[in-house]
Amino acid sequence: MAEQPAFTADTWPIATCLHGIPPVSRDGVALHDATPEVWDAAFAQVADVGFSLAELADSHIRPADLEASRKDELFSILDSHGIRIPSVHLQRQSVIMPGHEERNLAYAHRTIDAAAEWGMEVFSTGLHEPFSDAQRKALWFWTAQGPVNDPDDPELWAAAVSRLRELGKHAADVGLKMSLEMYEDTFLGTADSAVRLVEEIGLDNVGLNPDIANLIRLHRPIEDWREMHAKTLPYANYWHVKNYTRDESADGSWATSVPSTMEGGLINYRQVVRDALELGFDGIFLMEHYGGDSLGNCSTNERYLRSLLPKG
Repeated sequence: MAEQPAFTADTWPIATCLHGIPPVSRDGVALHDATPEVWDAAFAQVADVGFSLAELADSHIRPADLEASRKDELFSILDSHGIRIPSVHLQRQSVIMPGHEERNLAYAHRTIDAAAEWGMEVFSTGLHEPFSDAQRKALWFWTAQGPVNDPDDPELWAAAVSRLRELGKHAADVGLKMSLEMYEDTFLGTADSAVRLVEEIGLDNVGLNPDIANLIRLHRPIEDWREMHAKTLPYANYWHVKNYTRDESADGSWATSVPSTMEGGLINYRQVVRDALELGFDGIFLMEHYGGDSLGNCSTNERYLRSLLPKG
């Protein structure tokens, strides 16, 4: 008899991203530094679309840099809306970013400590770096070229393994999973490279965030999404899920994509979620969407995802 899944459709932890909440207000104040009233309005929106869990990306609020009094204010607001923060996502702070390696490594360690102190379960990060000028100017940032990890640089690879292993050990010491997000042009940018990286790190608490949608949206030739999932799902311990429609020419000369619902895009989540559960995936799902009403789309996708999960 197959092992029973850890959760049912009703109890599976599904969180939302905060892409629908501006990280900087119209008057130039970062959400991290905003008043309690601004925080309250933001998380009221999260609750209004039905979420009780939210991932805290450091683009919005940095747990490592939040004073104790402000943390108390934030927790009071979260409690008032019935919202819990199970994970932090540290983004665009690569520990192998040229000229910023030690600073970013120290920041990641402080974020791990803060995540543990806040009672989180997952420290999520990756190797992507800040947007290039071209990405900042583009309608969709993935249509312009960003920074690249040189796949033929063995010293850079070794540094990635060593520093991520250091962070993974720290996360394990304080009771956290560490999940590495797949992202183009990094050492986590192909299925084979991502799997190799996790295997060389070699820690039980370090796995993959198999966000294959980050790769299918690229306006260039891509790996087959079925093959990427088949290779990476055995290593998944946390999962950003979203989808894109995609069209491409048969000769690979052009491709285009736009955000879609999970149900309507290229990736067949009915299949890959089933595959993940058969492999024993029991992690948190994180609903993610770019453009339009991000929170509304995340809510729509959450209802769809629960329809795919075991009924109990």
